[in-house]
Amino acid sequence: MKLYPIHTGNLKLDGGAMFGVVPKVIWSKLYPCDENNLCNWSMRCLLAVEGERRILIDCGIGNKQSEKFFSNYYLNGEDTLEKSLANYGYTVDDITDVILTHLHFDHAGGAIRWNDERTDYIPTFKNATYRTSRMQWEWAVDPNNREKASFLKENILPIKEKGTLKFIEEDSELFPGVSIRIFNGHTNGQSIPFIRFDGKTLVYMADLLPSTAHIPLPYVMSYDTRPLITLLEKEAFLNEAAQKGYILFFEHDILHECCTVQETEKGVRLRETFPLASI
Repeated sequence: MKLYPIHTGNLKLDGGAMFGVVPKVIWSKLYPCDENNLCNWSMRCLLAVEGERRILIDCGIGNKQSEKFFSNYYLNGEDTLEKSLANYGYTVDDITDVILTHLHFDHAGGAIRWNDERTDYIPTFKNATYRTSRMQWEWAVDPNNREKASFLKENILPIKEKGTLKFIEEDSELFPGVSIRIFNGHTNGQSIPFIRFDGKTLVYMADLLPSTAHIPLPYVMSYDTRPLITLLEKEAFLNEAAQKGYILFFEHDILHECCTVQETEKGVRLRETFPLASI
């Protein structure tokens, strides 16, 4: 299996929202912010290629929303989904499977695009089957008021309407070497991929762990709908990751692509960081 980071650009989000109850004087030493308290975050997806199967995990924010919408997030960077795929010799039409960890706009917006006439929404990956958890789908199509602004109907409903969607029902192996575990702290039914390759296990962190700065247990985003559940999920996962030597691949950490963790007297902490290409 071959793994490629697919960079789709960056967005800025409030540092306080991203670090929850942790004071700025502490988190700002780990992750930088600007004069408006905004931190720059990547939207880094992952392409897994095995034989004729080309699996894309998450797909960025897309480009079909209004200029006003995008201006709220200060999109920046030269990378796009199409450019990043082309770097490795692929196009959107080559993708056979799309795993959406969850359906927030910065993870699933690129799944659907306008047609050429801008009269209808169509799948960006016309030859792909899309997968997300049934729990997340049901949560997203009837959203709570706290998360409602993160679930955009134009990103979600066309996936099913066009007949391209399959549900993940539970923790399971989707493909040889690619398994899913479901986590519920950030949003209900977040699907986290575990990928086995070359005797290693790489975990696509999505919003279970947005960055290396979020490794200490109290560093939980204000965006999480059930922060105490996140706390339990993080603790169990990080203990397992340290014991088994997992490689953590970050979607949002603009400073680091991958890391490993280790057990210390203060709990599980960062061991080392490195780019995916170095593995």
